[in-house]
Amino acid sequence: MTRIFFNEVVTRDGFQIEPGFVPTDDKVALVDALSDCGFAKIEVTSFTSPKAIPMLRDAEEVMGRIRRVPGVEYTVLVPNVRGAERALESRADELNIVMSTSETHNLANLRMPRERSFAGLRDVIALAAGRVPVNVSLSTCFGCPMEGDVPRDEVLRWADRFAALGVRGLTICDTTGMAHPAQVQAMVQALRDRFAGLQLTLHFHNTRGMGLANVLAAVQGGIDRFDGSLGGLGGCPYAPGASGNISSEDAIHMLEAMGHDTGIDLPRLLAVARSLPALLGHDVPGQVAKAGRITDLHPAPEGVAELRRSLA
Repeated sequence: MTRIFFNEVVTRDGFQIEPGFVPTDDKVALVDALSDCGFAKIEVTSFTSPKAIPMLRDAEEVMGRIRRVPGVEYTVLVPNVRGAERALESRADELNIVMSTSETHNLANLRMPRERSFAGLRDVIALAAGRVPVNVSLSTCFGCPMEGDVPRDEVLRWADRFAALGVRGLTICDTTGMAHPAQVQAMVQALRDRFAGLQLTLHFHNTRGMGLANVLAAVQGGIDRFDGSLGGLGGCPYAPGASGNISSEDAIHMLEAMGHDTGIDLPRLLAVARSLPALLGHDVPGQVAKAGRITDLHPAPEGVAELRRSLA
């Protein structure tokens, strides 16, 4: 079976819409715990304006205090050149830049038209050249809650423009959980035909309950990199009706049960996932941390042994 690589995004994408500030000490401890689980990348934070996302106002301190494990890339989201400068000073291993393929969503989320976003992100790519790799996350690739369908050709057009600038990877995002497996299969085929030389990552949300089905469709189409968020936390604050990302532990559990190698220490990851509700003060959507793995068996109810003897 194929080796599948997972990127954990809980401390950035997962935390960004939490109502209460997660203390810096807790963020650092969580990243350190995740670093021991086998993730390919951890998206630690975002170097955006503290006014825009108060939750991530401690980006420099978190990046300065985390324990860096060899083999794990510590990536950060940057919105502009100033954010990229801060990220480089904080020794980020990768810069993740983002814009939407939907004009309306880009205006709502980034407060500017797509062409202006592209121009600013082109400057970020130039700044990073020869220093750290850049990944581009394209939002609303499977639909926009305000515009509806986003044509696949439009997604590929923007992907082409960024690929021409020399980025290392593309993350194709189902920002609002509008994707379905047949749509994913068609998108994956087009991406692999066109961008075979790039790291291709899929980013799904479980807003309408199709997150894991979409992961499976992407794997069957040849994709081997995925974003996930511990506990299924997250959601875009500028996408009406959007809810959490796919749960990392649920997706990893599914793929490992099917025989795929994810490189993840699942028991260790589940132990970390079970600490989230106490950290946040509320329940989280992830299921496997609650129910246990399918291989976690339970003792038979009292009286079953006696019943068996009586039937022998």
